[in-house]
Amino acid sequence: MNKFESREGKLFIDGKKVIKGWESFNGWYWFATEIQDEGLVDLGDGDVETKIYFGFVQGFDSEWGSFCEAELDEMIAKNKVWEIPQKALEYSGRRDWYERIF
Repeated sequence: MNKFESREGKLFIDGKKVIKGWESFNGWYWFATEIQDEGLVDLGDGDVETKIYFGFVQGFDSEWGSFCEAELDEMIAKNKVWEIPQKALEYSGRRDWYERIF
């Protein structure tokens, strides 16, 4: 199980500080902990300038990995995903009930 912590108004997952987060209507979360790369990515309609993040994703499963900001931007344009405001990050994500209490 991954450890979510709030410290000084910031969210940390397994000790890594979350720098940016996104949430979706279907309950998925993307938490970026670092920028891995910036550049062009082909999303099928040609190359798009984007950032590649490394972080924690809560989807069907929860796992660490890389994801592309341009793919999230496409879903934002369709109102399926939104960026989590910085002040709300520390409260975001799916957690077991006992993590919220202790």
